[in-house]
Amino acid sequence: MKMELYMFFLTLTAVLSIESKIHKSYHLIGCSDTEKEDMYGLDGEEVYYYNFNTNKTVVVLPEFVDSERFVFSEYFEIGIHNSQICKEYLAIGTKAYKNQAEQMDPPQTSIYSRNDVVLGVENTLICHVTGFFPPTVRVSWTKNYVIVTENVTLSQYRPNNDGTYNLFSTLKIIPLEGEIYSCNVDHKALQQPQTKIWDVEVVLPGIGPSVFCGVGLTLGLLGMATGAYFYNKAQTGRSNMDTNINLDTISE
Repeated sequence: MKMELYMFFLTLTAVLSIESKIHKSYHLIGCSDTEKEDMYGLDGEEVYYYNFNTNKTVVVLPEFVDSERFVFSEYFEIGIHNSQICKEYLAIGTKAYKNQAEQMDPPQTSIYSRNDVVLGVENTLICHVTGFFPPTVRVSWTKNYVIVTENVTLSQYRPNNDGTYNLFSTLKIIPLEGEIYSCNVDHKALQQPQTKIWDVEVVLPGIGPSVFCGVGLTLGLLGMATGAYFYNKAQTGRSNMDTNINLDTISE
């Protein structure tokens, strides 16, 4: 494994809650020459992490969760300390494993909108990259084939159960008809960057049912008219036959 790319320490512990239910918590520390990461999670969900760009602790629990039951470390110095320890182990690991074959798993990428698309209404595109090893991956966005960097976010690396990793990147947009967006992912396990395209599809609510109702009504009226025509024709033919029979009777 090429340890100079990234090193992770993953600590798993069992926690006994008040309701006597066993939960799995984890502490993820990562480092490389250019990146740092320090994240805490519970039962596969991210709880909080240290943002090394803003030097702040970021809590990611939703509002409905009783956050008072969790103990958050607001001292950013702890994250700095963990990062320094990570780099020390990284240097040791680089020497110890420099001749070993490197494990690689390519990423799988999907792109979708957070909300239903309405033209002219702000929305968020989400690019989910998962199943890759080792970190890191590079994610970029384009709009109409032009690279965009504003209103872009990139999540922390999150572990999967199989030892690979996943992350999310988002892009805030105001969708307009004909626009084309793409999420581009580059990873060393890929021979070429992976690109997923998302275009603005115009869907007018109610058009489908109205069309089907209109077609059904038209066919129904046409059927009624055709039926009435053949019914009248049949009645006319029967009347002529009755007339001929009466004339023959009179002739006799």
